[in-house]
Amino acid sequence: MHPNINIEILSAPLELANCLAWVQSPTCGGIDVFIGTVRNATKGKQVEKLEFEAYLPMAIAEMEKIAMQAMEQWPVEKISIHHRTGILAVGEIPVIIAVAAAHRSAAFEACRYVIDTLKKTVPIWKKEFFADGAVWVAAHP
Repeated sequence: MHPNINIEILSAPLELANCLAWVQSPTCGGIDVFIGTVRNATKGKQVEKLEFEAYLPMAIAEMEKIAMQAMEQWPVEKISIHHRTGILAVGEIPVIIAVAAAHRSAAFEACRYVIDTLKKTVPIWKKEFFADGAVWVAAHP
């Protein structure tokens, strides 16, 4: 893995402080962070919980590819991508992305690219649980 890329897929709760500490650098004046949280409703239905599953080797490889693409497109120095698996309650965090760059615009743009591309291409699946049943859905809206 590239020394300026940190990728983790964990079954334990994600820690924002870990991602921030990893990307911080004296050469970076901007850090952009995306934190995805489990919301309590989708498509007009109450969500009770979510479950995430991943094909780990492929998911990690795809996340690294996305991070490398972001580093090629924008002058960013460090990228951290952490994703959660397992069952998550409303309010819990399934994904954290932190991007550090010398300037904020690169960090903002690269962070958006990483989350948008991750949701489209990484083999992580989401199951939504409602009072009247559950359904597996794509990880993107």
